[in-house]
Amino acid sequence: MRPLAVPAAVLTAALVLTGCGSDSGSGSDSTGGDISVSGAYMPQPVSDDMAAGYLTIVNDTGKKAELVSVTSDIGEVTMHETVGGAMEELTRFSIPAHGRLAFKSGANHLMFDKLKHKPEQGQTVSVELHFAGADPVVVKMPVKSATYVPKTGH
Repeated sequence: MRPLAVPAAVLTAALVLTGCGSDSGSGSDSTGGDISVSGAYMPQPVSDDMAAGYLTIVNDTGKKAELVSVTSDIGEVTMHETVGGAMEELTRFSIPAHGRLAFKSGANHLMFDKLKHKPEQGQTVSVELHFAGADPVVVKMPVKSATYVPKTGH
């Protein structure tokens, strides 16, 4: 995907400065029935118009859940996976029954683009996770320092 090469390079540089994982102080846990979210955070963006976001989704239902989109009032949000250093935008992620999906540095992640304003450390960004056939889940994502490294892994 050549048109994404420049944004991908900028995001990659930002991601190198961040770790993956979560700790108990890294964001408010949210729940939508049997879908819960923990460890949400956004490293303070290094650019004015792009940022990354990380979180873990746990599906405690007896059937597969599908994350079909993420929205935020701060800008556009897309979902990406990184495999072998190549980033690819996905339109949905499956979360197996009684399983989990981690968005972390160097792997699956959320990309915020066309930011209305640059989030600063200490602020909170609200995101809404949309699932096929289920109610959305609102997550409050704290903005951490650009070099924030969670104490525990995803």
